[in-house]
Amino acid sequence: MDEHSGLLTIGQLAHRTGLAARTLRFWSNEGAVPPAARSASGYRLYDAASVARVELVRTLRELGLGLDDVRRVLDGGATVAEVAETHVAALDARIRSLKVSRAVLSTVSKRGSTAEETALMNRLARLSATERMQIIDDFKEDVFGGLDLEPGQRDQIRDLRIDLPDDPTPEQVDAWIELAELVQDPDFRARMRVFLELSTPGPGQRKPPGASIWWARQIVNTVAEARAGGIHPTGPAAADLVSEMVGDADPAAVLACLEAGIEAGAEQYRRLASRVRGQRSAPDATEELRWLATALRTAVKVRARS
Repeated sequence: MDEHSGLLTIGQLAHRTGLAARTLRFWSNEGAVPPAARSASGYRLYDAASVARVELVRTLRELGLGLDDVRRVLDGGATVAEVAETHVAALDARIRSLKVSRAVLSTVSKRGSTAEETALMNRLARLSATERMQIIDDFKEDVFGGLDLEPGQRDQIRDLRIDLPDDPTPEQVDAWIELAELVQDPDFRARMRVFLELSTPGPGQRKPPGASIWWARQIVNTVAEARAGGIHPTGPAAADLVSEMVGDADPAAVLACLEAGIEAGAEQYRRLASRVRGQRSAPDATEELRWLATALRTAVKVRARS
């Protein structure tokens, strides 16, 4: 090989770069590291520029670029920056996909889901933003559509958005799966319609009795303190609390709204929506609301006897 003095065989190139000869041969066959010359016997030979090219190929491959992109960079068809930008977007998409997979598997593990349930959860988690929005819009139309609302209230409902951010956490994906299943349940929708009919004021009307209970954390906190203090919901102390909370309102009307909300699962819906949005939601108040319902039920019975 006198006529090729200074050139390297593929074995020598492998020794120089620390890569396996079969890897270099594959890169060479794919055009990423073409030989600088051939020996009289037809063996591939490489020069100093080949060594530098191998190092660049190795770097780009370690960063996740395919050989097609590597060739485009080396042949001047694209800059490293252009290819890197494309791969950043691809990696971001891959990361989001992995987060979704992790959330689905975490939910499957916690629920002990069947294969059919797992397939459903995976489908729900991988819906596009448009498909997710359609699920929520269908729910809003079914539940709120028949209510007689003020124009401002209807605008608020129309603008209501419950969707995952572009880079959701596993907890947000997990909450979305549960919420999507919930809002597509016909029984849940029917229960929510009943609850909202009892708790939503019509045009020009005052807020129905009991509607504020669902949004007044002070009421929930007061009940929580009563429970912590050992006050029984059917006792006289509970009756005094109920009287303060209800005021002049009819306890039966308040109770009807409260029971409808508990039956509908309004607290579960509220907490899931907050988790999907990544917001800190107030603790689950279901037990406090059930205590209050028992206390109201007792007050209604007392009133009926008097």
